[in-house]
Amino acid sequence: MEAYQPTERTQVRRLPKRAVYDKQQVHSILDEGFFCHLGFVADDQPYVIPTGYGRVDDRIYLHGSAASRMLRALDRGIPVCFTVTLVDGLVLARSAFHHSMNYRSVVVLGQAHPVSDPREKFAALRAITNHIVPGRWEEVRQPDEREIKATSVLSLDLDEVSAKVRTGPPVDEERDYSLPVWGGVVPLRNAAAEPISDGRNPEGVKPLDTTRFVRFARQVL
Repeated sequence: MEAYQPTERTQVRRLPKRAVYDKQQVHSILDEGFFCHLGFVADDQPYVIPTGYGRVDDRIYLHGSAASRMLRALDRGIPVCFTVTLVDGLVLARSAFHHSMNYRSVVVLGQAHPVSDPREKFAALRAITNHIVPGRWEEVRQPDEREIKATSVLSLDLDEVSAKVRTGPPVDEERDYSLPVWGGVVPLRNAAAEPISDGRNPEGVKPLDTTRFVRFARQVL
């Protein structure tokens, strides 16, 4: 079983029993998520930016406008912290102290680098698009040269990586189990609703098949 080797910076110290370094589990969390948060410092000011992403093997790709402050700052190769969190349930205990959440999260530390090779850039944009809707890249008009130039793509290698996972019911104090208070887990999951047309679809074009969003079918208690 392949695993990421924890470093001084990625070793989980708070509740280490929840730590996950297994590559397959880490990749499954990244593949199920839609949004990441990217932390970095520019001109002595910390920023945490929510943005989309895509994964190809052990590499994360991010994209945005070539004029974006985030992309221009990361273009210099400054250190970043990339995180993805999935909330699977609300853990309701019989005491306020023991309330929690069931979750799966990934933290990646490293440096994001600009992608200049045209073939890698094209493949990265494909990965990001298909991460949102599987197969979408193959059915839409792909970016032309002007659009490619207007888009910056950054890569972040999955080298320093850790994940953390909580599952299961609340853990109450023994004295609290007799309280007349409900305890347990309220599962949460994403659900794709009926697609809404923008009103410009030619006659005969079928609505998007939402069964593509297989990630929505997963539910962890």
